[in-house]
Order: sequence, then structure tokens, then C-alpha cells
Amino acid sequence: MNVNSTSSAQKGKLSDAFVSVRKLWNIVLCGYPRSGKTTLARRLVADHPYFARIGVDELRAMLFNESPPCRDEFLVYSLIAEIRDILLEKGYSVVIDSTAPDNVTRQFLLTTKVKNVSRLLVALNVDREVLTQRNIQTFGNADAVFAWDKRWERPKGGIPIFKFKSNTMEEFEAYYARLKELLASEVHPFKPEFRPPLLTLKEIRETLKKFLKKST
Repeated sequence: MNVNSTSSAQKGKLSDAFVSVRKLWNIVLCGYPRSGKTTLARRLVADHPYFARIGVDELRAMLFNESPPCRDEFLVYSLIAEIRDILLEKGYSVVIDSTAPDNVTRQFLLTTKVKNVSRLLVALNVDREVLTQRNIQTFGNADAVFAWDKRWERPKGGIPIFKFKSNTMEEFEAYYARLKELLASEVHPFKPEFRPPLLTLKEIRETLKKFLKKST
């Protein structure tokens, strides 16, 4: 077995995968529990070696072993932002796996200090009946759906968004193919020069801090 040739082949595959995604992306997933966010995030990472997933629920559980809202949500999101920026600086595109039910949280997660990063909110869209059924199958009830009803906000104008339907695996695959095509495109409306942040990083951070205090 030629170790060097194997290594070269692996590098070639990584290089091809890198070329297939143009520039750096900061992708934030939002959607109700059981809408398919984690499935999508893991698929992106599996198919693109230069993508990294950040799981908000996993970090929250690791730090405090609590479900949202935990004792220090601002710390959790601050750490998410730090991890995101480190990965982007290292040349990894990032997919943040979070319910992100409100526009303040979405704006915070989408805004990075790293330059020349395309940002995109991917909103998972599942019919109410399907969503309820999935939650009952997983949790034994649909309480999570009703809880998120109280917090869920429609994405506001100005936020770059891709609507991703996920009622069936066939539908998931069709929208995943469209998303991959977008990420590989050299011409798209989500480039940073077309979508500048509406607020400064400091303003966004303070807005999130106040919002979380009000929500707890």
C-alpha cells in the first residue's frame, strides 16, 4: 500500500469539496423542534469537509445540563459566537444548529467580525400536522411545539433567508440539492457586499443581552 498516494487522493477529495463551496459561509438554521435542523446540519458537514457544525443545545447541556432557557443564555450565545469566529478565521464555513425563534437571536448569530463571509438564515418549514406528529413520536406530546409558538417570529426583512421544506425525505432531498447549488454558486444575492449588517456588532450584542434579560 502506498501511503503517500492515499494521502494525495484524500487531499484531492478535500480540495474538490472546498472548491464546490464558494467562499466562506455563516449559516444559521432556524425552525421548530423536530423540523430537521440537526439532520440538515450534519448532512452539510458530512458532504463538505470544510464545514463545521455548532450545536447550541449540546453546548447548553454540556455547560449547565439544562434545556432552554438555561441559567445563562447570554453566555451560551457569546460562546457560540466565539467558536463561530474562530472556525471562520481558520477557513471553515459554519452551520449553527439552533431553533433561533426570534429575530434578535438570528441577527446576533448571523453577524460576525470576520470579513468576506456570506451569511444565510435557513428556515426549516414543516406543516403543522407533520411537526406535531414528529414531536409526539419523539417526546410523547407536542408541548415543545406549543412552547415555541409563543416565541416564534417571522424572519424580518433584511435578513438573508433560504426557505427549506422538510415534510418528507423526498422533499428534504430536493431542497438540499437546491441549497448545495446555492452554496457552490459564484453569483448569489447573499454575498457580504450585498447584505451588510444593519447594526454594529456592539449594538447587536447589547440588543441580545437586553432581549434575553427580558425573556427570562
